[in-house]
Amino acid sequence: QGQIKIASAAMAARCRLTARFHHVHGTNVRLDASRTLATRVESFANGLCFSQEPLAPGQIFLVEIEEKELGWCGHLRVGLTAHDPQSLEVVPEYSLPDLVNMGDTWVFAITRSHNRVVVDGEEVRARSPPWEPFLLIERVRIPRDTLVGRSRPGRYSHILDDLYKMNVLPATARRSRIGVLYAPQSDGTADMHIVINGEDMGPSARGLPTARPLYAVVDVFASTKSVRVIPVDYGFPSLQTLCRLVIQKHIVHRLAIEGLDLPPLLKNFCQHE
Repeated sequence: QGQIKIASAAMAARCRLTARFHHVHGTNVRLDASRTLATRVESFANGLCFSQEPLAPGQIFLVEIEEKELGWCGHLRVGLTAHDPQSLEVVPEYSLPDLVNMGDTWVFAITRSHNRVVVDGEEVRARSPPWEPFLLIERVRIPRDTLVGRSRPGRYSHILDDLYKMNVLPATARRSRIGVLYAPQSDGTADMHIVINGEDMGPSARGLPTARPLYAVVDVFASTKSVRVIPVDYGFPSLQTLCRLVIQKHIVHRLAIEGLDLPPLLKNFCQHE
């Protein structure tokens, strides 16, 4: 049990440190100072982004759709690549097909629905109840609360948040949270999993090489205008997260947080995270 606690703490620390975008990205992408917000400023393409570091086994790279742009067909694309972004002479215009055609890259196009992968001969797994605190993928346990989007603070925020927890939110909508991870297998390879609003879509790619570093790929494509990286706490929640849960439990909706005698940073965390 002690080893599990140490592993969980190490994973949490790693996720906090690597929850940002790589400084190498598509020509139409602008990153904020923290490199956690990626915005495509022109056209509908050249929106490729990568994780700052390779992912550890079972580590999810999670983003939230921050802004949409009307007039384009297509949505966010996510996946993994064994190419170090630093080694790219030119960042490809598209993840599909350009980056995939370079080999050792696996990318999944997110749609409004039908994102679940069903392999011939396998039964469709039942969706786990939304009230379960953790999402289980292979041997990975991820806190479900972080995986589910949250509305902007408002009079009906609590109603919208309940709908989000029930996974009613379309995959491509604003506030939708989409993540990618890989789960090692007994044969030495790995399966890539896409997680959408707290639900595992199944292994969307198999046979990934675990001997090579794997970076997350996020293609801010077409109608997806801006995405934000969401850090994930594995295992035991942080003190900040516990404070947020206690505060939210004793208020009707998040508008009431503004009137509380709390430090501004804590208010912002409780309202927006």
